[in-house]
Amino acid sequence: MSPSICWLCNLFRDGTNGITSKMCLEEVLQWSQSFEKLMATKHGRIIYKSYLKTEYSDENMEFWLACENFRKIASQKKRISVAQKLFQDYIQPQAPREINIDSPTREAIITNIQQPTPSCFDEAQKIVYWHMERDSYPRFLGSEIYQNLIRGLTARRREPSVHIKEKE
Repeated sequence: MSPSICWLCNLFRDGTNGITSKMCLEEVLQWSQSFEKLMATKHGRIIYKSYLKTEYSDENMEFWLACENFRKIASQKKRISVAQKLFQDYIQPQAPREINIDSPTREAIITNIQQPTPSCFDEAQKIVYWHMERDSYPRFLGSEIYQNLIRGLTARRREPSVHIKEKE
């Protein structure tokens, strides 16, 4: 594994500290059943986003999550502000975190953000979800990150519980 993702290895290596101490093997194995199951869990989204960073495509997950939050904004004033920020960060050509969407979708967003509704980014969000599901998700399932996570959780399951030893 490349040195550039050593921080990620450390995150998963220590099962007593960090995110892996809060996960169970069954949850992690369910992620391989469908992309939807991966995205339905908090830990799945965190681990998958970490993987996307290794592919330099974490802007997809960031945009998808931002759209989820955008949909919940009640205030029109705040919605306008956030819509402009999403456009500047992800949608406009040469945006710092530009996502891969087609021109008609981009043009529709340009029109829609003048008076944004909670659903004005839905089409772009669907496209990004589809890209993640079709492109990155299959590679994630075969990645060292996912396979090491399964191995670590399997090994932890076989170890006697530390809490039982302390009580004896």
